[in-house]
Amino acid sequence: MAIFYFSNPNCCYGHGTEIPYPKNTTELDFELEFAIIIGNGGTNIKSSDADQVIAGYTILNDWSSRNLQREEMPLSLGPAKGKDFASSFGPYMVTPDELEDAWDENGKLHLRMTCHINGKQISNGNTNDLYHSFGAMIERASMNTKLMPGEYIGSGTVGTGCILELKPENTGGWVQKGDTVTLEVERLGILENKIV
Repeated sequence: MAIFYFSNPNCCYGHGTEIPYPKNTTELDFELEFAIIIGNGGTNIKSSDADQVIAGYTILNDWSSRNLQREEMPLSLGPAKGKDFASSFGPYMVTPDELEDAWDENGKLHLRMTCHINGKQISNGNTNDLYHSFGAMIERASMNTKLMPGEYIGSGTVGTGCILELKPENTGGWVQKGDTVTLEVERLGILENKIV
């Protein structure tokens, strides 16, 4: 089952914008994700019909306050203040036809994904490591509710795509004020943000 949560549409940032360091946060993390942008909305969309609703793809950084998440998650209500302060995506949308040759015979997309903090690479993954198919994500997200054109669905963090998974002692610590976080996905470009 593709588990997901709704995030805050009022805290979205684009490529090159500065992101305020969130209040009460001591463990700021990035999340390297691939995002689906919805073109044709719908309710209860079948996984097999996913191609009919995808307008394109972009890079997503689903910023996380890990210390706030630890406080919230035991309540079993999903992420709240630990996730709703910032999502950044861009730099642009790539349409499905531009990636037709990147799919394998098993329906897996193969694109390299990396993260650099202040120019140092700390993450290296691939879209073929994503746990759920885009169809499964769309089917679950549209169950009993309407997906609207322009909404996006994050893939979930690619393997090694966050400090939590890599361990802060192996990456130089958590993201700090003044750090520049650069996400790159092959053929989708670069998404870069500075924390202020």
